[in-house]
Amino acid sequence: MEKNNLSKHLYFYAVGLSYKKADAEIRGKFSLDTIAKTRLLNQAKSEGIESLIVTSTCNRTEIYGFAEHPFQLIKLICENSNGSVEEFQKVGFVYKSQEAINHMFRVGTGLDSQILGDFEIISQLKVGFAESRSLGLINTFLDRLVNAVIQASKKIKNETEISSGATSVSFASVQYIIKNVADIKNKNILLFGTGKIGRNTCENLVKHTKNEHITLINRTKDKAEKLAGKLNLIVKDYSELHLELQKADVVVVATGAQNPTVDAAILNLKKPLLILDLSIPKNVHDNVKNVEGVTLIHMDHLSQMTDETLENRKRHIPAAEAIIEEIKEEFTTWTKARKFAPTINALKEKLNAIKNSELDFQSKKIVGFNEEQAEIISARIIQKITTHFANHLKNDNTMVDESIEWIEKVFQIEAKTI
Repeated sequence: MEKNNLSKHLYFYAVGLSYKKADAEIRGKFSLDTIAKTRLLNQAKSEGIESLIVTSTCNRTEIYGFAEHPFQLIKLICENSNGSVEEFQKVGFVYKSQEAINHMFRVGTGLDSQILGDFEIISQLKVGFAESRSLGLINTFLDRLVNAVIQASKKIKNETEISSGATSVSFASVQYIIKNVADIKNKNILLFGTGKIGRNTCENLVKHTKNEHITLINRTKDKAEKLAGKLNLIVKDYSELHLELQKADVVVVATGAQNPTVDAAILNLKKPLLILDLSIPKNVHDNVKNVEGVTLIHMDHLSQMTDETLENRKRHIPAAEAIIEEIKEEFTTWTKARKFAPTINALKEKLNAIKNSELDFQSKKIVGFNEEQAEIISARIIQKITTHFANHLKNDNTMVDESIEWIEKVFQIEAKTI
């Protein structure tokens, strides 16, 4: 969609994978922590990629950026995660130009979220945008696009009810616990991990179960103590995890570790145990299923739970899509004008040069030549000609890149990029 120079044609791509085709295990392989994302951005910069954004959440890992070929971006994901190119080819996606723009709008406005109307992803996009900008990896196009998506997200949140009601992975997990664990008020609940999902789950547990036996464990104890102080809960050291697992009736695991932190080896149970793994990558090893009395539920299962809230949200999709189309149209108009404006300006300069040369020639050749009047007439003709070209380039059916190339070739002009 953009040309940086005459020898290199760059196109805007969205490449990645999401919950739609990749299960939790595969998403875990391709997940990028903070260090991996920084490493990826620096690698992109060293390889001559001039503008891109990276996002990696529990539901998706994606790159939005400019490249000559999408494999340049796919390679960045694979070389900075535990995923392979072969695995990516099975579950990944590649969107180009307008499709890539459409995808970013749907992702950023919650229409592509695993739970419809979950706006957490827009925060992730903002973080990715800030990280890239700090390294000089945001061009004018991507800056304008991200801000248009943020604008659409805000307008949809304020003007529709697509995010109304309490529905999220953390809320769905609490609903599942309440429906499947009898006398939950008096059960021992252990929350391992106090990241965003862990905090939200904890707050929902306190609010909806009235349970006073919730214990928090986090690798960094002061984070758990900070949350516990707000909610009046118990905090235990990470070293006591195996002991607290024995006492628990329900365990919610929501850590950010890259490898399983709970497995069969540390379970020495004397009663049934429900484990909910809300982590990506998975933080509970599948071998716990072999332990008698253990029920393991992963976040993908919870995300499939539908209720009246979700059904109500679906009714607001058309209104949300109308807002996206409105803002996207403004963005598209800007991109088209930005793309062909240098060519139109160069054409105008060329025609003016021809006009000035001809007026100079005729003024010397014709006695009584009215140069002022000729100037007015020729200026109007040039304006009409350039307007015709501009209207052609604005037309939705016009192949803009090909038309620009044709105009520049015929008139022997070279447009200055803006």
